Amino acid sequence: MDPLLELQDLVVHFHTLDGVVHAVNGASYAVTAGQTLGIVGESGCGKSVSVLSVMRLIPEPPGEIVAGRVLYRGQDLLRLDKLHVQTIRGKEIAMVFQDPMTSLNPVLTIGQQISETMVVHEGMDKREARHQAIKLLETVGIPQPEDRYSDYPHQFSGGMRQRAMIAMALSCHPNVLIADEPTTALDVTIQAQIVDLVKDLRDRLGMAMIWITHDLGVVAELADRVVVMYAGFIVEEADVFTLFETPCHPYTLALLKSLPRVDSVSNEKLATIRGSPPDCLHLPPGCPFVPRCAFVVERCQRENPTLQHIASGHKIACWVDVTTGRER
Repeated sequence: MDPLLELQDLVVHFHTLDGVVHAVNGASYAVTAGQTLGIVGESGCGKSVSVLSVMRLIPEPPGEIVAGRVLYRGQDLLRLDKLHVQTIRGKEIAMVFQDPMTSLNPVLTIGQQISETMVVHEGMDKREARHQAIKLLETVGIPQPEDRYSDYPHQFSGGMRQRAMIAMALSCHPNVLIADEPTTALDVTIQAQIVDLVKDLRDRLGMAMIWITHDLGVVAELADRVVVMYAGFIVEEADVFTLFETPCHPYTLALLKSLPRVDSVSNEKLATIRGSPPDCLHLPPGCPFVPRCAFVVERCQRENPTLQHIASGHKIACWVDVTTGRER
């Protein structure tokens, strides 16, 4: 199946007083209709910047999309004028942001904010948009949606605000839904409800979905394929079962070992990843994971490996075979 949305060799820089931040360094990934792509990695690794580039929401300046293509149905979004992009953003590609309280306008009601999207993109009148907004609030599990339509964001709990953001994102029946850590600020019970809701909507509506998260447990439950990012680079990509059963990049392996397990021996220590991510102002000449890696060989210090296939649908950027500890 042809990709619905595809990034090709995306490079994004931010120009600061201290120098150029290399936020995304040649990222390529794709998602097809009905598929969920999970993107994982530490804060600052380029996850959010890559999807904000898709939506053309990178502030320019200081941001700059230096190179690459973002293809939606074969059309390069980076080459379109802003008016054309606005007809796609929110209608065909929608996004749910991490913190709904900063994404929602505090002086407009929840209903107004959902209705506005349908008035702008679908050409509905206000009465029809109100009716559809109430149906959407009901779809995402908001109790008494007709009454809650007129409530303001501060009158909603965190989980309900996130549901309202999902309703807004779904209001124009997008083909692609991008969720940028939508459950990070929520408690575990509400997280589970949001994940179940999104899975159900994805299966019913057939959307493609990109889910950005730190939570590998959510990725295991939700994603079909997974991309692991580090220091702006993609270091591993595989289907979700392969990634969890046979991780092949030292960073992915370290991430999985750092997860607490219910089946672990009671006196077993939780593994940690030593050190800190590199400064993206001054990336090292070799692999950026070298200072934290347990499998370093001499070549790692000199050359940064490119992403290569090691099996069908499984790609890594590493010189070393983690099963043997020897150079590939």
